[in-house]
Amino acid sequence: MNYKSAVTRKEHFNSAHRLHNATWSDERNKSVFGKCNNPNFHGHNYELEVKVIGSINEDTGYVIDTKELSDLIKMNILEKFDHKNLNLDVEEFKDLNTTVENIAMVIYMILRPLIEKKYELKIKLYETPRNFVEFPY
Repeated sequence: MNYKSAVTRKEHFNSAHRLHNATWSDERNKSVFGKCNNPNFHGHNYELEVKVIGSINEDTGYVIDTKELSDLIKMNILEKFDHKNLNLDVEEFKDLNTTVENIAMVIYMILRPLIEKKYELKIKLYETPRNFVEFPY
């Protein structure tokens, strides 16, 4: 039988950012984004869950090798995002507001081409223990 299963890898990274729309006035940015618009940035301890959904391989019993998945995340996400200022250090956010929604989307866009198309890919990103985003949905 060909069963599907979901494998999730959980990782952690720390990043600083500033929510800001360059086309708006300082007053409007402060009104919409509040303390998250701090010109000196602020940080979060992000929790990342990368879920891969697919058929269980009859030979290995795996959906995907979790070591390979872990390595992909470390090389392509953690090295790029961990202990970085997302607004200043990560090219993908040069013209994109660093909301948790956009961060999750960028992570998906980075990982999607690296994981075989036969797998579904879902990203869950916690900005705080109570605020998280799932992408795509």
